[in-house]
Amino acid sequence: MTDPAAQRSHFSHFQPITTRWHDNDLYGHINNVTYYSFFDTAVNTYLIEQGGLDIHDGAVVGLVVSSACDYFASVAFPERVEVGLRVGKLGTSSVQYELAVFKLGEDEPCAAGRFVHVFVERVSNRPVAIPEALRAALAGIA
Repeated sequence: MTDPAAQRSHFSHFQPITTRWHDNDLYGHINNVTYYSFFDTAVNTYLIEQGGLDIHDGAVVGLVVSSACDYFASVAFPERVEVGLRVGKLGTSSVQYELAVFKLGEDEPCAAGRFVHVFVERVSNRPVAIPEALRAALAGIA
């Protein structure tokens, strides 16, 4: 049974992902840890493209401090998927993302998860307020 809150209609932003040959495990489907890579790719692509996050030289970076994933249906290479992304909670220095993995054209998710970023100063690793450009981008999918 899937999570009713993870239906395609509950997401406004989608990141396409092309599965790769090595994503499959010995059981012939995408390995569970790969879904976390899908989540990371969706979030960071959004932050870079919509929020101006500078992953190489920016003073502020996001560190993952919590994550979880529930699995409902298998995916296998060479399927293409889309990761639905939304913000569940936007704090001063942290954000909780809610994500779901969909096969192209399907409304039911194959997996649903969440993770939390805490934004920190790159040099000190101390929490800082989410920069305004990032906050605006995150608010746009809240």
